[in-house]
Amino acid sequence: MASTNNVTELIITGLFKDPEVQRACFVLFLPMYLATIVGNGLIVVTVSVSKSLRSPMYFFLGYLSLVEICYSSTVVPKCITDLLAKVKTISLKGCLAQIFFFHFFGVTEILLLVVMAYDRYVAICKPLHYMNIMSRQLCHMLVAGSWLGGFIHSMMQVLVTVPLPFCSSNVMDHYFCDLQPLFKLACKDTFVEGIVVLANSGLISVFSLIILVSSYIVILFNLRNHSAEGRRKALSTCASHITVVTLFFGPAIFLYMRPSSTFTVDKLVAVFYTVITPMLNPIIYTLRNAEVKTAMRKLWGQKNSGM
Repeated sequence: MASTNNVTELIITGLFKDPEVQRACFVLFLPMYLATIVGNGLIVVTVSVSKSLRSPMYFFLGYLSLVEICYSSTVVPKCITDLLAKVKTISLKGCLAQIFFFHFFGVTEILLLVVMAYDRYVAICKPLHYMNIMSRQLCHMLVAGSWLGGFIHSMMQVLVTVPLPFCSSNVMDHYFCDLQPLFKLACKDTFVEGIVVLANSGLISVFSLIILVSSYIVILFNLRNHSAEGRRKALSTCASHITVVTLFFGPAIFLYMRPSSTFTVDKLVAVFYTVITPMLNPIIYTLRNAEVKTAMRKLWGQKNSGM
C-alpha cells in the first residue's frame, strides 16, 4: 500500500532545551568541529604530498581521515546552527538524505578500519610478502570495496524508511535525523523495520568488531617472535588503531545493539561518536606515529620557507 505523508517538515528537539546550555554547546562544538576538519584535512594533505608516506598503511589512513571529515559534516554543521535557533527544523527529504549519508560514511569508516587491521596483520605476520600482497591495485580495490559496502548498507536503510507513512506528529526527539527516532513518528508499527535496521547496522558492527579483535589477537600472538624493537614499533602502531576502533565501536554498539529509548544518555553517546571521536582520531594517529609527525613538520617547513 502506498504511504501517505502529510508531514513534509520535522521539528528537532535538539540536545538541550535550556538556551544557555545550547549557547554553551555552540561555543564548545564549533572549535571541536573546526579541529576535526583541520586535523583530518592535514592528514589527507600530508599523506597525499609526502613521499615518505607511500606505504599502504598511510594510503588507508588518508582515506580514513577523508571519511571522518565527511562523516562529521553530515551531522555537526546542522547541529551547531540549530543550537542558536529557536525552532529547529529539517524537511522530510533532508532528513532522509542525512540518514543516507550518515550511515554511508559511518559504515565506510567501519570497513576501512577492518581493511587497516588486515594491512597490519599482513605487515606483522607476513612481512616478507607484504609488498607483494598489499599491491597498489589491491589497496585501491579494498578502498573501493569499503565505499561500495557503505553505499549498499545506506541504500538498504533508506529503502526501509521511504515507504513509511508520516501523518501525525512531526517532533523528533533527537539532535539529528537517525532511524530509530524517525521510526517513532511513523503512522504504523515499525517492529519489522526495526529488526531490519538492527540486522543491518548492529550486525555489521558486531561482525566487523569480531574480525578486528581476531586480527589483533593473531597479531599480538605473532609479535612474540619479533625483536624488542620490532615489537615496540608494531605495538605503537596497533595501539593507535585499537584506540580508534574502541572509540568508534563502543558507542555504536551501545546504541544499536539494545532496544531504543528516550533517555538523554542516547543523545550524549551520539555526541561522542559524531563530534568527539572524529576530532580525536588525527590526534591519536599523529601523537603515536613519528613518521606522520616528521612528514607534517617537513610539509609545514616547506610552506613557511616558500612564503
